[in-house]
Amino acid sequence: MAMLNRIHLNGLRAVETVARLGSLAAAAGELNVSSSAVSQQISRTEKQLGQALFERTANGLVLTEFGAAFAARLSTGFRELVQAVALADEATQCTLVVSVAPAFASKWLLPRLSRHFARHPNVLLRIDASVRLADLDRSDIDIAIRLGDGKWPGGRSELLLAQEVFPVCAPDIARKLKSIEDLSKTCAITDERAMINWESWFAAAGVEPVTFQKGARFTDPMLCLESAIAGHGVMLGWQLLAADALADGRLVAPFGIRAQSGLGYWLVTSSTRPESRKVRDFKLWIKEEIEATMARFGSAAKGTAGAIAVESTVAPVYVESDIKLRQAGS
Repeated sequence: MAMLNRIHLNGLRAVETVARLGSLAAAAGELNVSSSAVSQQISRTEKQLGQALFERTANGLVLTEFGAAFAARLSTGFRELVQAVALADEATQCTLVVSVAPAFASKWLLPRLSRHFARHPNVLLRIDASVRLADLDRSDIDIAIRLGDGKWPGGRSELLLAQEVFPVCAPDIARKLKSIEDLSKTCAITDERAMINWESWFAAAGVEPVTFQKGARFTDPMLCLESAIAGHGVMLGWQLLAADALADGRLVAPFGIRAQSGLGYWLVTSSTRPESRKVRDFKLWIKEEIEATMARFGSAAKGTAGAIAVESTVAPVYVESDIKLRQAGS
């Protein structure tokens, strides 16, 4: 540790920031100093080390071979320092930041948060409702709930619930559906950004796809659900989106056929940061809530009058590139 006495910490911060952000200007903005000040700190650090860290080129600073290895170690060290300082903040104010898509937050998570508040009154929850894939290593997000295949670089993924798809509609429409073929007399409510499709459900049912009447089209699954509840037609739903509406009778699943989508809801945390107590507690709580929801969902499905008592695990074919682009949604 004594050798650190000859190196200024501000210089090391300047080196790490420029290496990470790629330019003096960007580093100056993060460090809240001028570009010339950052440049001077880097030059001073190189003299103290006796090694060149950057090559000065017409296009800016480029890491030397030694500089790249040095900066990588610095980045690891500064992340540890950030986590050490964060312990002080956690001791005085314990905030849990959860990244989740708006549809999941609105239709399932929000109605259940009071039970988390009651169990963990000292934890302040902040919900980051967004479909973007947040960088869990370089943000204040503690845990993300993502929809996809579980393959996200740089994160630890734990399956929360495999997603099954099935038709749902208002009770008045369900009473008119005596067979799957009767779907041709109804309107399909379509989510234009969905990663699921009707063809996979018809394959699970073992019938040829039917042609629906033209129905409403949305770019948000929450609007699709409200449209179905309002009696505008039939939508292809899934457990957590439709569970509460099925349980209280606003929606009906007219056929007892569910198809595996090949997707699921996953709990994702940083692979480089240790999980805190508040994250472990949240994981335990949400798993219990999922279990309770699925118990209610199962009871609602069994109580569906006239349902065809068949369940399939046929997985649909989906476009891999589409999943990679939008597997954070819903």
